Amino acid sequence: MIVFFLGLGITVNAQNVIKDGKVYEVKGKSIFHKGEDITLSLLSGEKADIFKTHKNLVKEAKAAEKAKKRAEKATKNAEKAKKKAEKALKQKQKAQDQVNKASRKFDQQQDKYQKLKNSGKLSPNDDAKWFKKLNGYKNNLEKARTKLNRA
Repeated sequence: MIVFFLGLGITVNAQNVIKDGKVYEVKGKSIFHKGEDITLSLLSGEKADIFKTHKNLVKEAKAAEKAKKRAEKATKNAEKAKKKAEKALKQKQKAQDQVNKASRKFDQQQDKYQKLKNSGKLSPNDDAKWFKKLNGYKNNLEKARTKLNRA
């Protein structure tokens, strides 16, 4: 980060300006051409034009940097949103899997209970135990459905 700002500072302080086919380098209040300080030899109008061009280049560079930062921030926010959506989808899939598993268990146990009941192999005590067991599976299914609705 420090290197970036140093580079930006050097770029801002030493900017090349092309005017009338000549390349001028502006450093602070001085104008250089081919490495020589020509600030005093230029007419005031030429100096003003070169400094004005330099100022516009600096403004454009700053605006470009701001746009780059905004784009980076937008990209970062988009990545965060994508990760959040992926996480939500994963949670929803997990919740759906839990509903499917609880539903399958409940149905299996209910079928088993019905077979035992129809064959007459259940005593009144066993019937009460099965009723309690089926209520537990039903409660698990309802909890799983509630989680799915929240996800």
